Amino acid sequence: MPSTPELPGYKLVRQDEDWSKFVETPGGDFFDPLKHVKLGDAGWLSMGGRIEARTESWDGFGFGGTAPTGASRKNSDIFTLSRMLLHADLHAGEHLRAYIEGMSAQSTDRDLQGGRRITDMDTLEAQQAWFDLKTTVGDDKLRLRTGRQSFGFGNQRLVSSLPWANTLNRWDGFTALWNHGGWAVNGLLTWYVPVDKTEPNEVDEDRALYGIYATRAPQPGGTGLDLYVLGTTRANVAINDTPPTSTPPADERRHTIGGRSWGTFAERGDWEVEGGWQVGTIGDADVNAWFLTGVAGWKLDTESLSPRIFGGFDLASGDRHPGGDVQTFHQLYPLGHLYLGYADTVSRQNIAAAHLGTSIKPGPATTISLTVHTLNLMSDQDAIYQLNGSVSRNAPAGGFDSTHIGEEVDLLVQHRLYRHLDLYGGYSHVFTGAAVAETGAADDIDFLFLGMIFTF
Repeated sequence: MPSTPELPGYKLVRQDEDWSKFVETPGGDFFDPLKHVKLGDAGWLSMGGRIEARTESWDGFGFGGTAPTGASRKNSDIFTLSRMLLHADLHAGEHLRAYIEGMSAQSTDRDLQGGRRITDMDTLEAQQAWFDLKTTVGDDKLRLRTGRQSFGFGNQRLVSSLPWANTLNRWDGFTALWNHGGWAVNGLLTWYVPVDKTEPNEVDEDRALYGIYATRAPQPGGTGLDLYVLGTTRANVAINDTPPTSTPPADERRHTIGGRSWGTFAERGDWEVEGGWQVGTIGDADVNAWFLTGVAGWKLDTESLSPRIFGGFDLASGDRHPGGDVQTFHQLYPLGHLYLGYADTVSRQNIAAAHLGTSIKPGPATTISLTVHTLNLMSDQDAIYQLNGSVSRNAPAGGFDSTHIGEEVDLLVQHRLYRHLDLYGGYSHVFTGAAVAETGAADDIDFLFLGMIFTF
């Protein structure tokens, strides 16, 4: 009887999959022939793709506010997002590798504020196109990569490919990976590539992302550790009247120095802590900002449903007064909704949030989770910031009377139908707080979504 081929499993960032030892067997999966195609004595090719679709239903979007452009936009709508990615991964011997990934992201008519946004559609684009040079020195390994790349670090609170958005983050530039002992050290010098919905995407030379991100994976029963220094630049930035509205926006340069640690305790517990400090300048003003987050979970000792309870907090500094030096944290390129609610009402900027939740597994392929978030402002003198980091609601003159943005309840159901097909759906309700009511419309938000992911 033929043995089952070794399956590395599909990953969010597809180039991180390792199909080098995969061997196709008779009677295997329909897509098996694509995963390791031999090319001569040393070369091989792997191909694959992902097809996704998600239908979203909104009521009270943007807390019920209307877009400045007027009556053509609503705060209630139903629309569908779809995305297709195809990739080819060529290994020319042990030292050379080339990878290309194409993407098309589409949206049906979207009548909410912003219409069809750059996070919703990207007609046809090279999501990634890079090549690697690898070498080994003793027990150390070095990989150099150049070209268009997509990546994420840690639990993606600061740098993520942003899989929830219909389009994805990508950067042009150079990265290196050095494996030494138990450490994996990433170095990067890259520039962001923003979406042009109907034209080829071009690099934004004003938006650099550079630095070092080092990870030491935990040994069994031990703790993991991330240490990083990440630099970013942006042009034409204005935050909380810095620079003053009477002068043009200014260029920004920031450095985020931070770390993350995680592990287990008492056999059934798990924990994670991450925090960082930002220094830099916006024009002539100094930047001094920070963030801190922590999560802990506990698996109950039962034989059915595998219940887990968890809770945590997310803190990020806000500006203490308009004008002058800046204390507002900049969230970089984050995966936000996983931590601050699926309705995506806020970002990790001027935020003091906490959550409590539980999850169960009715079967080995199904997970159901329920999470309650409370959302508050860190500073009553700074704005409420929306998902992409831009201002959702400016502080009134003299600041907010209340720091309470609201509460959010998230229900999420995930089910793996089989190896290639994942289904998911959820419902979120946001109970709007007093801080939002001070600045205009303050409707509660209802968000319902249903999606599928087919991976091969």
